[in-house]
Amino acid sequence: MNTSETEILKTEDGITQSAGEGKQNGKISAENEFDNKSADSNTEKSSDFQISSEKSGTIDSKIEDLVPKMICDIQILQPHSLLPKPEAPPGLFNPPVKNNDVSMSPPDNFAVDMPAIGKFIRERSNNFSAAIARKLNSFKENLDDPKPEPKPSVTEFNLSGLRVVVKLKNDEDQSAIKGRISFFSRSNCRDSTAVRRFFREKGLKFVEINIDVYPRREKELVVRTGSTSVPQIFFNEKLFGGLVALNSLRNSGDFDRRLREMVGTKCPDDAPSPPVYGFDDDEEESEEESTEEIVRIVRVLRQRLPIQDRLMKMKIVRNCFAGCELVEALIHHLDCGRRKAVDIGKQLARNHFIHHVFGENDFEDGNHFYRFLEHEPFIPKSFNFRGSTNDGQPKPAAKVGEKLTKIMSAILEAYASDDRRHVDYLGISNSEEFRRYVNLTQELHRINLMELSQEQRLAFFLNLYNAMVIHAVIRSGHPEGVMDRRFFSDFQYIVGGHPYSLSTIKNGILRNNRRPPYFLVKPFSSGDNRLELILDKVNPLIHFGLCDGTKSSPTVRFFSPQGVETQLRSAAREFFQIIGMEIDLDKRTVHLTRIIKWFSSDFSQEKEILNWIMSYLDATKAGLLTHLLSDGGPINISYKDYDWSVNS
Repeated sequence: MNTSETEILKTEDGITQSAGEGKQNGKISAENEFDNKSADSNTEKSSDFQISSEKSGTIDSKIEDLVPKMICDIQILQPHSLLPKPEAPPGLFNPPVKNNDVSMSPPDNFAVDMPAIGKFIRERSNNFSAAIARKLNSFKENLDDPKPEPKPSVTEFNLSGLRVVVKLKNDEDQSAIKGRISFFSRSNCRDSTAVRRFFREKGLKFVEINIDVYPRREKELVVRTGSTSVPQIFFNEKLFGGLVALNSLRNSGDFDRRLREMVGTKCPDDAPSPPVYGFDDDEEESEEESTEEIVRIVRVLRQRLPIQDRLMKMKIVRNCFAGCELVEALIHHLDCGRRKAVDIGKQLARNHFIHHVFGENDFEDGNHFYRFLEHEPFIPKSFNFRGSTNDGQPKPAAKVGEKLTKIMSAILEAYASDDRRHVDYLGISNSEEFRRYVNLTQELHRINLMELSQEQRLAFFLNLYNAMVIHAVIRSGHPEGVMDRRFFSDFQYIVGGHPYSLSTIKNGILRNNRRPPYFLVKPFSSGDNRLELILDKVNPLIHFGLCDGTKSSPTVRFFSPQGVETQLRSAAREFFQIIGMEIDLDKRTVHLTRIIKWFSSDFSQEKEILNWIMSYLDATKAGLLTHLLSDGGPINISYKDYDWSVNS
């Protein structure tokens, strides 16, 4: 039976029509005209689609009845712009042949794939119906559900017992301030703290010049004010006065007007300048120290001594030299006798320029081996070593400790909250004060700690511990547990020619060389030179003066040698009042800090610990604890979980 070429066209009502049959030769011609100029019409012009095919035989009569010869005009409706546009089904047309001559008429052997056309029409019909249904459902949901109210830009918190004071910025006052507010201060000065707090509450930007951190600016203070008293406030180049003048102006309510008058213009060049990068020591003083005779001798010995690795006691000792070699080098360089050369060698050992490789003696002539301080194996772990040791004349340990304390106190005043429970470690790391602190730690290399008294030694190591914790958090991160060796053991300073970690300071010096929690060995072994520095007895209050940089540890603070015992008692009261102790009357349970459990050997027995704590409680907690102790009933003691997150 002869075949014919047909095409199935689908109208909007879903009726399928077919057209095509011919007995004579013909060609398929299709013309489609689209009106693109009309913007208001969404219809297209009809197209005449005529199909004729060449047949060599007759067509079956049944097909002639079902498929009449016709030319149908079809009106095509454009789909909605949000609906998917139809695509030509695969196989409908043969791929076009690239040719320079463009022909609009199909080839003679043009054929239509009937199954593909039917499948395409069914898929498009289903997609079209589904799209319309989804659109109608979305319209219905929008009508049924009201629009949600916009969320406020401010988060609301419901906290009982909390008073929140919100002060809006006065744009007029802020825009009127074009100058600079600056004031001179000192560390641990109450008046300076009051001035600083006032400016922060007012939201005013200010420049603080701490004389303890920048000692050279003290001369400028004297020139500008005629005295060294602080605080001294300047509005641009004009001296305003101290705390008394600030309080009187604040109480009168005339501060804002006076501020606009004095700081309403641009800051002139003769106003106190902000602190910048620099050094603290005077150039003349540094030059005098560098020209000392002992320093020149050390520099010559570093060049002339045969420093090399040697095998001793079945160990390889690196970078060492013999005592007799040092004596011969001194005799040759100074042209002196052997006894004088030995005395110079002992002086070098006392000043911690050289050490015996096994710590057996200070210095002796003969076949004893020594090495320079910078060649000690603990040097790579020391964070106050910056390429070379400090060869200058060691300053008194008390003076160095006092200077370190003043700088760290200034850092806390500028980068910690008023209650010292939150510390801005990132701000500290980028500050000029911290850079000067790190430079100052190099003066610890060869100081003489033996000249410190018991009170001075206690305050010195308490302050050094808290300062090292801040440095360790910045460089190594906060501790993750009581046995964190990375934090407590590996972070070290060179102090007095020997390494000191946080663990050796706390457990070796302050705790009279006792074992740390969960450790089996003591910090200092027998024969260690650092045993001469340990405190005579353990004061349990030290645990409330040491901060580990965590939220459960006591607040960071620094102590003075004159009142260190009183300050430790105050630190203990503050700690037990805030987080150190909680009392549950219903369960007859006292919740204590885990610090007491870790260092239980430093405190009384568990039965007596509550009576000991009673002296450091406020009236409320003391009354509750007294009630539990007086009724004769059993009391449970539990230890709270320790929060090791950083106190930032």
